[in-house]
Amino acid sequence: MNQTEHKQTSLAIVDARDWQNQFDLRTGDKSEVRSPLVELMKEVLGKHHYPGDSGPDCNRWVTDTALDLIAGYQPQFAFLTYAGQYFASRMGPMNVPERQVMMTELFLEVERFIGESGFTPVIVGRGGVTPLEGVIDLSDLDGIGISTHWSARYAGLHEPSEADLKRLEADPNVERIVTRKEFLDLFVGASQDSLLLPEYLLVANRGYAFKALGCTARKPVMIPDATPHIPFFSSLGSADEITSIRSVVDRGLQLGRRVALIMLEGVGADDFHWPGTPCGNSREWFCFEPGDAQLLAITTGQHRIFEYPPGHLFYAGDSEKRDYPLSGYFKEIPAGTIGAEFSGRSIAVGNKSMSTHMVSGADLCVECFARNHYNQGTLGVIHRQDKV
Repeated sequence: MNQTEHKQTSLAIVDARDWQNQFDLRTGDKSEVRSPLVELMKEVLGKHHYPGDSGPDCNRWVTDTALDLIAGYQPQFAFLTYAGQYFASRMGPMNVPERQVMMTELFLEVERFIGESGFTPVIVGRGGVTPLEGVIDLSDLDGIGISTHWSARYAGLHEPSEADLKRLEADPNVERIVTRKEFLDLFVGASQDSLLLPEYLLVANRGYAFKALGCTARKPVMIPDATPHIPFFSSLGSADEITSIRSVVDRGLQLGRRVALIMLEGVGADDFHWPGTPCGNSREWFCFEPGDAQLLAITTGQHRIFEYPPGHLFYAGDSEKRDYPLSGYFKEIPAGTIGAEFSGRSIAVGNKSMSTHMVSGADLCVECFARNHYNQGTLGVIHRQDKV
């Protein structure tokens, strides 16, 4: 794949329906930069207000927004994330017929994008969901238990006491306790890769989730399933594991195709409507949850587990003035993603907040600006302005 060297300031535009503000993405400072792409982004954001995570049209919003960006920018690569079905199944009870209708609507929406855009799809189901059987409470430990609202199976344990370890070893719902060295060895990490790793990684049994610092206050009904394989479909070739998906996308781009990498949240093999093949989503006992590590493995073709590992102290180093204040716990733009290395034009649209503009590396990115299902508008990010 052709690669380009560039040093540009990424811009962020927040649209809250009644107003738009523009910022330097890294510093969070107000920006007054004007350009044709800034005007295009503002127009698209003003036209497509996010209906909310629980809104019936949140997946339609992804398609409509992406089609408008494509019409205005004419990219060769698109990265799309559809998450409406994940939000719906995670927070509310749903019977089998209701879930089937929801999945049918999702795939019809994806087919609408493919049909109207003409892009060659590479489609990945990020893994299904399973009912929450119980909660493992880490809030009263002597040490610090860390998880996030996108995680269920994993939690980090920092500075535990002997009593903490004994209690957790005796808990029948804890599948295993992994030392920092064991986790480092699993992914063949170097010593510097251990900086963010917790002292211990806790692994829950299937169907159980941790209650710890960083978790959402809303109790889920369904949680991400720990699955060793996720469904994959593309006419461009097969992918035996998630790090192979990047090469499938690269192959299509090198052939001159316009390629769309489409991520389907909360979709496992049983939900997949295309003739998909199983794609490896694990390494030994570790199964990727639908978090940033899984996305970076897909968009870079490498395991990037140590950059933001499960259970890390996400608040460490935070200060009143920190880099990338609009990007969650990301402290830098990940290098080596498809969008960052592709010399052609690229866009990304997703209703999974915070990840889209970081893990795709696309020139133009639009995502919902929502936190814990509270709709705060939309976020547009411009990483590149030199391809017009």
